[in-house]
Amino acid sequence: MAGGQITRGLNTSCFLLIVIAGVERFAFKGVASNLVTYLTDVVKMSNSGAAKTVNNWCGFTSLLPLLVVSLSGSCWDRYSTIVAFCFLYVVGLLALTSTTLAWAWYPTSNVSFSFLFWSLCLISLGQGGYNPSLQAFGADQLDNDNELPCTKDEQKSNKKSLFFQWWYFGVCGGSLLGVTIMSYIQDTLGWVIGFAIPTVAMLASILLFSSGRRIYVYKQDQSTNSKPFRNIIHAIKEARSRIMNCRITLPDDKSEVVELELQEKPLCLQDSARVKDLTELPRSDIYLVENAKVVLRLLPIWTMLLLFAVIFQQPATFFTKQGMTMKRSIGSSLKIPPATLQSAITLSIILLMPLYDTMLIPFTRRITGEEKGISVMQRMGIGMVLSIIAMVIAALVEKRRLELIHKLEVVEPHMETVPLSIFWLLPQYILLGISDIFTVVGMQEFFYSEVPARMKTMGIALYTSVFGVGSFLSALLISLIELFTTSGGSKSWFSDNMGEARLDKYYWLLAFLSTLSLVVYVILCRCYKSMIDSEN
Repeated sequence: MAGGQITRGLNTSCFLLIVIAGVERFAFKGVASNLVTYLTDVVKMSNSGAAKTVNNWCGFTSLLPLLVVSLSGSCWDRYSTIVAFCFLYVVGLLALTSTTLAWAWYPTSNVSFSFLFWSLCLISLGQGGYNPSLQAFGADQLDNDNELPCTKDEQKSNKKSLFFQWWYFGVCGGSLLGVTIMSYIQDTLGWVIGFAIPTVAMLASILLFSSGRRIYVYKQDQSTNSKPFRNIIHAIKEARSRIMNCRITLPDDKSEVVELELQEKPLCLQDSARVKDLTELPRSDIYLVENAKVVLRLLPIWTMLLLFAVIFQQPATFFTKQGMTMKRSIGSSLKIPPATLQSAITLSIILLMPLYDTMLIPFTRRITGEEKGISVMQRMGIGMVLSIIAMVIAALVEKRRLELIHKLEVVEPHMETVPLSIFWLLPQYILLGISDIFTVVGMQEFFYSEVPARMKTMGIALYTSVFGVGSFLSALLISLIELFTTSGGSKSWFSDNMGEARLDKYYWLLAFLSTLSLVVYVILCRCYKSMIDSEN
């Protein structure tokens, strides 16, 4: 195995790619975490306009992997895809830095606004091909699935779980540095240098990635031949055509073919030639139908995770705007940038992630008798519960902030800062971080494990698309709430005057909708049968 074995089953190339993923998160969070402040303070957008812009951009960024990876997979292998889209990523960051510099010189320039839009689009396009390909390439560094004996399914599953946990640990480490360091630099030294540093970081990640090309494991990416996205569309068209022509036919040996196609690796059969023949016929009717079936069977679970993704848009938008109205000073000189509190999410993940393996898993293993302690779907459900509790706490803290504003306005009208410490927001950030450990890591493992080997990159793209659609759903929800709350001449829940905004009602609404989503999710989990169960 390239790179030699490292502790607990992961090798050198795995850890190198985890570090590279952390550098990318540093660059992205260095831009995204404080973007709402840039849009309101520099670009002069309204609170709701800036929040919708950030949500739409994050949604666009998270959804692109579904399209970009599918198209790029038909042309390049994963290594080439990573290099190509990393280049686009860097160009986008360079354009954003140049735009910020131009805006500093000519604040009213329409050209700068246009370049801001296109630079953000380039960053989205670059990340759309870069992130899922990098993660799938990292998973490729594990022992070849086809070389594992059939009796080692549990060992393989545990190694995948370990990889995804360490991957997320590295991603959170980069996010923590990006949020804390870059938010402070942007608030104190300016936006030009605040966007230039992430650009340099991404350039450094290209060099680091290239340095490991001799130790990487290069697996044949079956998606380069099978083109799952195109095949799904083709399957739908072909099924429609057959129904219209009343010429539906079934293969003679359907049960055997379906069973083989749903495997992540070939079964331990003596007839290996039969398996090879099947994998070499990607355009067969049954192959096309099974690609569509894989996605469709995941769709209900995917849908119920959307409200969780909506909740995770709040720290970068309204949580940050809340913090700007609260007491942020430590001593006489140090002032905390509101976006820095987002680091509490990643810090709680970094500190508590090891406890998940060392304490929670052994404890739950004794109760449930399962090797993993809790299943992947139970893990995601626990995170959803914690996110709902975080929204309830956020609503209570916001109600307290509004009460203080209304009391003190009698003494000091048009007060901009409430004498309530910004650290009152910490519990909701920490709870979201803990829910992240459960749901987000669980989502990565779930969508990667529940698709066949030919669709692994697509599985990771499905995971990122949850947050993409969730971002768009968040923006749509803001627009609908604005429409209904202002229709009778009342103040919007998202008023630019934070003393008149009613974010507490918005948080209660999110908690209620997420509870409904959780109930449906639990029902779906009782009916869902995983790929491993189906194989057994």
